[in-house]
Amino acid sequence: MKFIWSYLKDFKKRLVVSVGLKTLAAFTELLIPYVLEHLVDDIAPTKDLGMVIFWGCVMLLLAVAVRVMNVEANRRAVKISSECAFSIRKDLFRSSLDLSGGQVDEFGLPSLTSRMTSDSYNVQNFLRSVQLMGVRAPIMLIGGIIITLTMDVGLAMILVILAPVMIACVVCISAKGMPLYSVVQQRLDTVVRVMRENITGIRVVKALSKEDYEKRRFGEANDAMSRDERKVGIIMALPGPLVTLALNLGLTLVVLFGAKRVNAGVTEPGVILAFLTYFNMIMMAVRAFNRLFIMMSKANASAQRISAVISQPDELAPVPESEAAVPASDDYVIFDNVSFSYGEGGEDTEARFVGEGRSKALENISFSMKKGSSLGIIGATGCGKTSIINLLMRFYDADEGHVFVDGKDVRSYDKDELHRLFGVVFQNDVIFADTVAENISFGRQVSEEDMRSAAADACAAEFIENYDDAYSHMADIRGANFSGGQRQRILITRALAANPQILILDDASSALDYKTDASLRKAIREHFAETTTIIIAQRISSIMSLDDIIMLDEGRILGHGTHEELMANCPQYREIYETQMGEEA
Repeated sequence: MKFIWSYLKDFKKRLVVSVGLKTLAAFTELLIPYVLEHLVDDIAPTKDLGMVIFWGCVMLLLAVAVRVMNVEANRRAVKISSECAFSIRKDLFRSSLDLSGGQVDEFGLPSLTSRMTSDSYNVQNFLRSVQLMGVRAPIMLIGGIIITLTMDVGLAMILVILAPVMIACVVCISAKGMPLYSVVQQRLDTVVRVMRENITGIRVVKALSKEDYEKRRFGEANDAMSRDERKVGIIMALPGPLVTLALNLGLTLVVLFGAKRVNAGVTEPGVILAFLTYFNMIMMAVRAFNRLFIMMSKANASAQRISAVISQPDELAPVPESEAAVPASDDYVIFDNVSFSYGEGGEDTEARFVGEGRSKALENISFSMKKGSSLGIIGATGCGKTSIINLLMRFYDADEGHVFVDGKDVRSYDKDELHRLFGVVFQNDVIFADTVAENISFGRQVSEEDMRSAAADACAAEFIENYDDAYSHMADIRGANFSGGQRQRILITRALAANPQILILDDASSALDYKTDASLRKAIREHFAETTTIIIAQRISSIMSLDDIIMLDEGRILGHGTHEELMANCPQYREIYETQMGEEA
């Protein structure tokens, strides 16, 4: 729970006011039964109507004061818990963005999503409740027992005996249930993952008529979560009935022995009325303890999950240049004997052959590029093409070897400094629910002239400017209101708009027709001659005119050279060419 308290430090002054109001309200509420006892036993027998009205007004004023202070304390508690949860979510989001590729693979995107949503809500709910029930309950419990001891020690002993037993019951049972909430949150991660996969791939599911199959798959994940929820729910629900049984037993004893003491003249009737009121307050306080323990159990499990992300070390922090490797040549981009493998949690498809006979996604990769040159990378799915980009942009660090950009080890760059060099279109890139202009500029300082020029080069200007609102046209989530080719052209425009030093197109022309693809390549050659270009493609026609081409297979370079050289020396490349182009070498 230290993690939660660390965020409350920023709200100390406001927290003192909120807790102070709740404390004052609780003590004031404890006075009401005491005044009632005084009114019944001391004032009513005098038959002084004026005094009866006076003390009745005192009770009313106390009740109003309690209500006003509780409302204000509750309002402050809600605001503090909301702002504290806001700070936690903000730090969690920032930490999630700063995670390395390996760390993201380890946590998993569904788990990061549930930590941002349900886990942060559990913490917020606990923060609010601890300011309310966590303050009021102990005051009502302890204060009620102390006041009843001053009124009638004999009857108060019933409470003194029962209260520790009930609290021990709540604590012991809750301690067994607390670890199970972590299991439930892990089950929730699985449910979120299945749901996310289905929402993302809804068209594929419908196209293949796999609705029933996916319903069963989701049902299995949902059932597993429900089973664990029922298990922890049953355990955490046990204290409630036990506490109620004990309190009802105590209430019966108070009424029974209280009646005997009144008949014997030992106790006044007003004392019994006050006792019953205090007993009800104490009963509500114990029940509040039970609810608070449940919330604390959930919040503790959730706080640990959130803290695990926020406390992650920065694996991609810049390495001092004195510790970084020095390139052996003056080439602009260099891969020097690089080998790399994904961790067990990796989601990248190129990690699929890990554990299937091979241990590395990339093995002994070496190549270099002059500034302004172009490189094409081709190979079968999962051969390591995207892994090269991941290392070049330092989403991951190489296991062996070094990667250099502009005479520096990529590890010595600040992340922002490195990424500003790139314009990139990833294989599964995203269009956000925003205007076309915002999707292109993406928060960067891109002028309207550069935007329109990039759109023209990407062959996107024509369809964008056909909209009545042109670049102010709103994109749906994931660009659902655009065709596949239109989405790719907007993404290419985004990559070109900031005039990058290095342009990376990872299968970015797969949805483009041959004419548009050829126009794009021509525009890049003419308008981005000083830009170092890397194109990953499945079509040889997209890369055959580039300065160099790498043929990859299972993380190894099978061939490296121009199109003509590979046609002469690389049988695998020649086979792909003959298949795609319908020609023989």
